[in-house]
Amino acid sequence: MTVLLAATALPCGLVIGLLLGALGGGGSILAVPALVYLMGQSPHGATAGALVVVAVGAVGGLLCHARAGRVRWVAGATFGALGTAGSYLGSRWSATLNADVLMAAFSGLMLVVAAGMLWRDGAGLRRPRRGAEARTGAMGSVEPVPPAHQGEHAVPDGGAAPEIVTGAPNSPPRAPSWPPRARSDPPPARRARPLRTVVTASSVGLLTGFFGVGGGFVVVPALTLVLGLEMPVAVGTSLLVILLNSAAALATRAGTGSLDWPLLATLAACAAVGSQLGNRLAGRLRPRTLTVSFAALVTVLALAMAATTLPDL
Repeated sequence: MTVLLAATALPCGLVIGLLLGALGGGGSILAVPALVYLMGQSPHGATAGALVVVAVGAVGGLLCHARAGRVRWVAGATFGALGTAGSYLGSRWSATLNADVLMAAFSGLMLVVAAGMLWRDGAGLRRPRRGAEARTGAMGSVEPVPPAHQGEHAVPDGGAAPEIVTGAPNSPPRAPSWPPRARSDPPPARRARPLRTVVTASSVGLLTGFFGVGGGFVVVPALTLVLGLEMPVAVGTSLLVILLNSAAALATRAGTGSLDWPLLATLAACAAVGSQLGNRLAGRLRPRTLTVSFAALVTVLALAMAATTLPDL
């Protein structure tokens, strides 16, 4: 690795890590165009080398989520193991494609990722805040109403609660239910369907092996819809899935001899440092600003890649 490549890898790795830390994912998709257009790697070598950056980023994030108890190890290991076959096939398939075809397909993937992030951000802003959610605690328990809002039913200290009669005048008083029930009960746990789980896990692994990306934008929805995990747990568990799929795809390509390991180690180390800085940056900037800026950057890069590769097809 030359000094020029090392000097290029340092800022690129920091930017990738900043996006990973600030957005919680998606930054690794920039590794492939950075390796191709800034560091002179071949498209096949870049999609393979990006797996190193993905794996290192997944390990760092997984440790943080594991300490917070947001990782379902059995479910994640099972889902990741089912996806290793797809990772192997995706890696083999990617190696047989023409380089221009591979980069054109990657530019299409970048546009899908940018559109998906904007759609998810817009859907979150349009979701109304219901009164039931405002009056329930974190675990769905009903919070007590402050005395200032109890109105005529307020009870003085030491006094007895007045009897409230409901229904017809001659009907007996209805006993109040205790403990009070929350207005919105949590949805029942979703039963995992084996065939659907296998197909989804294999598709996620195929995406990781083919493009050399983590695929968190696909893994997280898959874990919530297929396995019924809550969103924070799905985010933490997805890192375990990404790590297993990346390791399987990387093992498939490791023997090709096309990986510049010193360059990739430098890029991955800088990405790890940048992710820590990104975690601090996320608390100071608006999430919508970060999301829109990242989507705009990915869109511009995707259009530039398509303009470069499509005429040569």
